[in-house]
Amino acid sequence: MKILITSAGQRVSLVRAFKKELTKHFNDAKVFATDMNPGLSPACNISDKYFKVKRVIDPQYIDELLSLCIENEIKMVIPTIDMELQVLADHKHLFDNINVHLIISSSSFVATCGDKRKTNKLFLQNKIPIPAEIDKKNLSFPLFIKPFDGSLSSDTYLIRREKELTDYHLENEKFMFMEYLDKITYQEYTIDMYYGRDHFVKCIVPRKRILVRAGEINKGLTCKNLIVTYLKEKLAKIEGAVGCVTTQLFLNRETQDLKAIEINPRFGGGYILSYLAGANFPKWLIEEYLQNKEIDYTDSWEDNLLMLRYDDEILIHDYKDY
Repeated sequence: MKILITSAGQRVSLVRAFKKELTKHFNDAKVFATDMNPGLSPACNISDKYFKVKRVIDPQYIDELLSLCIENEIKMVIPTIDMELQVLADHKHLFDNINVHLIISSSSFVATCGDKRKTNKLFLQNKIPIPAEIDKKNLSFPLFIKPFDGSLSSDTYLIRREKELTDYHLENEKFMFMEYLDKITYQEYTIDMYYGRDHFVKCIVPRKRILVRAGEINKGLTCKNLIVTYLKEKLAKIEGAVGCVTTQLFLNRETQDLKAIEINPRFGGGYILSYLAGANFPKWLIEEYLQNKEIDYTDSWEDNLLMLRYDDEILIHDYKDY
């Protein structure tokens, strides 16, 4: 049984998790990976086999991926980066036609997650508060600026006073001006949520973001707190959502009020903490899609598990590809 993880990059922990879980279920388990430059991808180099692919925006990307699945008898594909989600969601039917389980939410839900204006509407429809929007013609400070289609915290700005604003901030039509949620008052969480094929949530793991590096959690802590019951009620079912969906929100340290900021329909870079705590999303994907099993809701994961990440090395001897 073979699984393919696309745009693997540095997701070594995710590749290892899938290899471990797939091996438990199948004797012929193989986890493959793709990347634009797989020779320089740590995750590709610890996979069972890797493939070099074109850019996601290349018109031939989907055909290339379909051919890889057919030629290598791949049964499941796991996307990992924002850029590929909409492209893959729009072409999911082509993978269905060759009996490959592309683990991607519906095209409409992916589009909602990719546009933070639509994401805000989704939160409000489910009675989940969001940071207040600030009118560019009636500014109050401090404020936070972010693009409605951004990812990995790129092109975001904390503006504390008017003199810090530039024409770039004011004239960029993609920028959203929002209430700033002070880290002294609010604690930020990333929540790993597993949605079954029935679009109902099966597991909710809040991870406290203690230290973030390059938009990805570096130090984190699992927390069985009010967020679990809150999201189980508010987001019990999301039409079109399947697999790992990560939600980000802020919890007021004193009042315990919540404000949500985004949803990403993919594995987050810090998911490995939830996995090590016992929220076994790779196992559930294998059971649901490859063994046709039902997945029940569970909260049997370890509370207060602290993760401290560090850099490691993967050495490739006699490398000549660069």
